[in-house]
Amino acid sequence: MNVVALTPWDLAVAALLILALAGLSLRMRLGVEKQLLVSAARSTIQLLLIGLVLKVLFANASLPWVALMAATMLAVAGREVMVRQKRRLRGAWGFGVGTLSMFVSSFVVTLLALLLVIDATPWYAPQYAIPLLGMVLGNTMNGIALGMDRLAQEVTTRRAAIETRLALGQDWRQAIADSRRDAIRVGLIPIINAMSAAGIVSLPGMMTGQILAGTPPVEAVNYQILVMFLIAGGTGFGTAVAVGLAARRLFDDRQRLRLDRLHG
Repeated sequence: MNVVALTPWDLAVAALLILALAGLSLRMRLGVEKQLLVSAARSTIQLLLIGLVLKVLFANASLPWVALMAATMLAVAGREVMVRQKRRLRGAWGFGVGTLSMFVSSFVVTLLALLLVIDATPWYAPQYAIPLLGMVLGNTMNGIALGMDRLAQEVTTRRAAIETRLALGQDWRQAIADSRRDAIRVGLIPIINAMSAAGIVSLPGMMTGQILAGTPPVEAVNYQILVMFLIAGGTGFGTAVAVGLAARRLFDDRQRLRLDRLHG
């Protein structure tokens, strides 16, 4: 494959766009120039480090090391889900619900792809397992964060209606059913939009990267379709599990709505 290698100078030219955008923010008093520069620096450092880690991992592929990498990714994603919510569950539940939901959905979906679709040897080959898990986990993380945040907003603003339903004899599932459906729907919106626009409005990142690396376009398209279906499945099931667990946590054993279990 004819891959054009990028030098640090090439990346520096691209970084000028970030500096220009920060200057625009400063001039227009948007107040995001610091966050923009810090985020750009973080992404650069994190990507360079993960590149070195993956280089070592690819050269020394073993199940324990792949599992450790996957567990680290899951833990970081769980924290991101927690901090992205304006109002989150208190205590360990704030971290546990999102993390457990991502583990159930993302890991199952990725294993399905590795064992039944790609059929690599060994099945945990890091060049397939880590990128697939990363893409599924990243998008599932966004869906779960959006869904749980929306659920907290819904129960807060519709508290009176939910408590009225409880007083009329409905159980907690019936009382919060509308809010739960809205939360799951919000979590699915990004992946639905991404699938609708793929190939017409935008060329997804994985497909673009493979084409730039010299992969035949049709083969790159096949992998992109696989990834988008995996992401949709992981996001949908993960959001449904997370919202369901969070909704149950908001009620006690006596069917009372407990907003004091939300932080913020």
